[in-house]
Amino acid sequence: MFQNRRSFIRSSTIAGSALMLNPLHAWDRQLSKAESLIGVHPFIFENKDAVFIMKTDVDVKTNASAIKQAGMSFGRSVFGLTDNPDNGVPLTHKIVIKPNLTCRGKWDSDYTIERSMGVVTDSNFTEGVIESLKELEISGSQIYAREVNCPEDLAEGGYIHMAERTGIDMKGIDTPYFDLNPDQLQWMDVEDGLYFNRIPFLWPVNAPESWLLNISKLKAHAMGLTLCAKNIQGTIAMNYQQHCKVHGSHLNILEEDIQADAFASIQNNYNRHVADGVPRWDRPGQDGGIWMETWASRCLDNNSVTTAGLHIIEGVYGRDGHFIDGPNDGLANDYMTNVIIFGLNPFYVDIIGHWIGGHEPGNFGLFHMAMERGMISTINPADIPVYEWDAANGATLKDLDEFQRHPLKTGYLRKDYDGASEEYWHMVDEYFDYSSIPGGIIKLTTLPFDLGENFPNPFSMNTHIPYQIQKAGHVLIEVMNEQGRTVDILVNRQMIQGNHMIRWNSSNHPAGLYLYRMRFEGMLKSGKMLVVH
Repeated sequence: MFQNRRSFIRSSTIAGSALMLNPLHAWDRQLSKAESLIGVHPFIFENKDAVFIMKTDVDVKTNASAIKQAGMSFGRSVFGLTDNPDNGVPLTHKIVIKPNLTCRGKWDSDYTIERSMGVVTDSNFTEGVIESLKELEISGSQIYAREVNCPEDLAEGGYIHMAERTGIDMKGIDTPYFDLNPDQLQWMDVEDGLYFNRIPFLWPVNAPESWLLNISKLKAHAMGLTLCAKNIQGTIAMNYQQHCKVHGSHLNILEEDIQADAFASIQNNYNRHVADGVPRWDRPGQDGGIWMETWASRCLDNNSVTTAGLHIIEGVYGRDGHFIDGPNDGLANDYMTNVIIFGLNPFYVDIIGHWIGGHEPGNFGLFHMAMERGMISTINPADIPVYEWDAANGATLKDLDEFQRHPLKTGYLRKDYDGASEEYWHMVDEYFDYSSIPGGIIKLTTLPFDLGENFPNPFSMNTHIPYQIQKAGHVLIEVMNEQGRTVDILVNRQMIQGNHMIRWNSSNHPAGLYLYRMRFEGMLKSGKMLVVH
């Protein structure tokens, strides 16, 4: 069972008191003793290989209240209470939020706070997410944020004042690991690491009894688009986090924490990847393919030991270029992109993020390497189930082409050798033949269709009904009362193959027992749900 503390905190059958409604909540956020865990929406949890895109409607990037409201609407629709221990963690756990809080690029003589906003995750969006969590009776003192890079920039990013308003524990820690107290570090062993044997994280990241929410930014970078997989690099203690150091240059860390044959292994893998035709990997020089191979190896080591409750790309506005530098008369620029991209697998989220940013994900070696290490099963964005997430109406499976793309130029491995020519700031959007790469992750049942259990159940206003069809076809889903009379038709149209979810709002119907029924290819399946007002 999954319940969102929204319109109805305790029904008379649970605790005997009610709370006033707030119309922006998407569905019920009820609380009972059984639901003592916080988790993500069951539809997200049950579709671990899917990526979800929520559209926002913010006019300008300086509209702080609208961006905060977008974060609250997102959080209220995604996070809630559950009794599933595989999904949730106890409400007493520490909640660690990792926004992208990297250095804001003050090396530029024309630096301004407003012009550099797109370098970091918007603090107003993060604040909205935090406020949605606090509605689940999570206290501000339980919420932590950590960053190793440029803590002096947190104030200009709005995070110091945001932390004061919300009461969270916000710390930028750029002290070298050897000067930190042991209780400030959480060490993780890296099994089968290519570069690392151990990594120290800034406590409580990866600590027992903690739950990580990774909130990256939709922005370009020398690595392409620096999204979820790279964002958690900032949770590692100083010196260990310097993944971008060139091949052959060791980090200034404990020797025993580095694989003895690290650079030889990375070089061998690089040679093999070039021979296999990983796109752009043949760019020569220390700033070429070998640099990317080295950075990506360290990044994958990090991701192999870091588990997040959800990976999120905040794309209310997106940024091209690299920090302050970019293709707009030498400057980076922010664009209103109005998307939030999220899911349980950081690489699938990043693949879709690259596609939304106008790039062809198959041209980025990081994804090839993640697939090789078994972290993903495909690099083809067309193989990844993508849903439009509507806070009011649920999740709708869609083709990627139904989403708007927002070209964000990068300086990633430009083609300027062997007769090729490319601007420094460019799109990595050339054709990639995915048929040469095995993959495909859509999992369907052996039946023509399936109708899942609604959640929450019982509920006071809104519930969601998941269903699945193996092939495109006409779907009818209706709601009937105890007398067998149809009171609502939820779906009555042609649908594409895959997993779907639909919302039912019961506010116009009396409390009682209802039947929901699905008809597909002449077959029926039904379920029961209880409305409690």
